[in-house]
Amino acid sequence: MKITLAFAPGACAIAPYILLKEAGAAFDTLDLNMAAGEHHQPQYLKINPKGKVPALIVDGTVITENVAIQCWIDRQFPQAGLMPSDPMQYIHALSVMGWCGSGIHPKLTQQARPERYCDAPDAAARVKELGHLGMIEQFELAEQMLAGKTWFFGERFGCADAYFYWTFRRGGAFGADLSRFANCTAHRARVEARPSVKALLAYEDAVKARLSR
Repeated sequence: MKITLAFAPGACAIAPYILLKEAGAAFDTLDLNMAAGEHHQPQYLKINPKGKVPALIVDGTVITENVAIQCWIDRQFPQAGLMPSDPMQYIHALSVMGWCGSGIHPKLTQQARPERYCDAPDAAARVKELGHLGMIEQFELAEQMLAGKTWFFGERFGCADAYFYWTFRRGGAFGADLSRFANCTAHRARVEARPSVKALLAYEDAVKARLSR
């Protein structure tokens, strides 16, 4: 089986990268320079017409959308235990993953790309401010969800942890002091101590260096 992950440093494609590493999967990456707009170039749009990462190409078949990709990884590598085995817990994990994608991610984009939300003159600052406030509200929810827990679901790292890790890490890139979210901060530290994530961070740095040449 040939697996290729469409990837960009800093993007939410880091979640499936981590999960593939956790699963011990053999995979390649298609590294894109999003700052240069490579995800909107015709050759990538042939792979993913949505013009986004991640995309996962499995023996020529393309899977898009982060939650779908993460579920495929879990199904393909069940021994990794990336989703809860209990049916109700499985659904709750899907809920957290969906929330990362539709509840938190848009608040991050609102701060990174305010013109996508309103292109009126002088609107950017207010759009960013509202994105920040919305992000903080979501992290307050996460802080409660992680209270007294090592991971979102039991004592086993999984998809929800990888996806939330990206949102919290990305949220810190906008200059906000997130240290008051002690549970989220501790969760991030635990995630970054994992070999899969150490591998991700090293790979991100290597890709950034290569793309900057």
